[in-house]
Amino acid sequence: MKTLLIATAEDYDVDVISASFSASYRIRRTRDRAGFVASLRRLHPDLAFIDIRLLQGGQNGQLPEAEYRKHVDELWEASTAGPILVISPPGLLREAFKAVKAGVSNYLTSPIDTTELDHVTESIQEFARVRLELDYLRNQAGMDCSEELLRTNSPSMTEVLRKIKLAAPTRTTVLLSGETGVGKSTLAKLIHRLSSRSDRQFIAVHCGAIPDTLLESELFGHEKGAFTGAVRRKRGKFEVADGGTIFLDEVGQLTPAAQIKLLGVLQERSFHRVGGELPINVDVRIITATNEDLKALSEAGDFRRDLFYRVSVFPLEVPPLRERVEDIPLLTEGFLRKLREAMGKDIVDVDPAVLQSFLRYGWPGNVRELENLIERAFILEGTATLTAPSFPAEVLGITPAEPAIQCDLTRPLAEVRRDQVAALERQYLEEALRRTRGRISDAARLAGVGVRQLHKLLVKYGLHKETYRS
Repeated sequence: MKTLLIATAEDYDVDVISASFSASYRIRRTRDRAGFVASLRRLHPDLAFIDIRLLQGGQNGQLPEAEYRKHVDELWEASTAGPILVISPPGLLREAFKAVKAGVSNYLTSPIDTTELDHVTESIQEFARVRLELDYLRNQAGMDCSEELLRTNSPSMTEVLRKIKLAAPTRTTVLLSGETGVGKSTLAKLIHRLSSRSDRQFIAVHCGAIPDTLLESELFGHEKGAFTGAVRRKRGKFEVADGGTIFLDEVGQLTPAAQIKLLGVLQERSFHRVGGELPINVDVRIITATNEDLKALSEAGDFRRDLFYRVSVFPLEVPPLRERVEDIPLLTEGFLRKLREAMGKDIVDVDPAVLQSFLRYGWPGNVRELENLIERAFILEGTATLTAPSFPAEVLGITPAEPAIQCDLTRPLAEVRRDQVAALERQYLEEALRRTRGRISDAARLAGVGVRQLHKLLVKYGLHKETYRS
């Protein structure tokens, strides 16, 4: 439950505030300024009220604005958890205005009127919303939910979108799995957009892009002095996402400590900041994504088994682009439309021969690779149609001419043939692994052989799938 702190000697004001907030706040009271500051440090209340006379240090008179600024700064130094309001008798309203200019959130007139309190309550909620929105804007460049990915002629992608529409209105934890570049982040934004939280913040975190030593602090925040360099309290991504959605991309790369905390959030909807003693409750929808086999990681002990079952309540496998080639013309058209609007060049089409090459290409980088190639060609192209010279030869299936094989007539024909076949076989396997990013089942399917046979060939030529996963 949230905490509300009141510092005043006026019992009537305490009764009015308590009657309005006791249903959703735990009420705590102190009667002096020192006790108020100590309680701020200890409780970190979500909302606080202090009598203007206590803020002045009991002077009950006029103070310069600089003096108020010093007093208010002390309060915010003690706690930045929630708004702080002053309560002022009518004769000291001018002083209350000075306190607001110095940094307190708002003021109320004593004796407190319930109508005025309701009005201030609304302003408090708006204040909290604006603070979250500012944090969100600092952490998120925007919510560009690419419509191109969502247009599909593919049965497998149609099924994914159908399941998303069913899951989005709930608060169920969703796990998006699939190769890099298939559009998992776009689908996470779509889930948020279709949910009841669509008007709140969407916070995306790439777990693999944050150093292990900082990951826990980034996700859950830290208290001042929690570690070297923690010069002030920091709110983590989960706290910023309260009321909205948090998207954890590459969740398989979470550190063991962060995995334990994430499990706590999923189970209890609460966590502690690094170095903190008080639990922080959050209402947040969690969406995770991975390009790894989380189940295999959990069985190998690299990912907590109990956390795996928590994050995979509603798993969705996003198909790679090579398995939805019928969408390539739709995606290409959509990317061209975006580029025309952004760059002002009147390029309206793609050469049919190029499009046919697209349908044959393996797309190891998936939708992201297609988008990047279209953008590159858009910049290079000098006509109204994207033509072959604007694309890399490998995408079009054009290979450079091989030099003539030098025949060593000092060796028997059978020996030369054997070596050449082995070199070609190894080259084929390397390309298959490169195209499939080291995925054995996909490489075997591409080569038209069984998984066991492919393993034997990899051992024969000293090839390792891990080499091709980057």
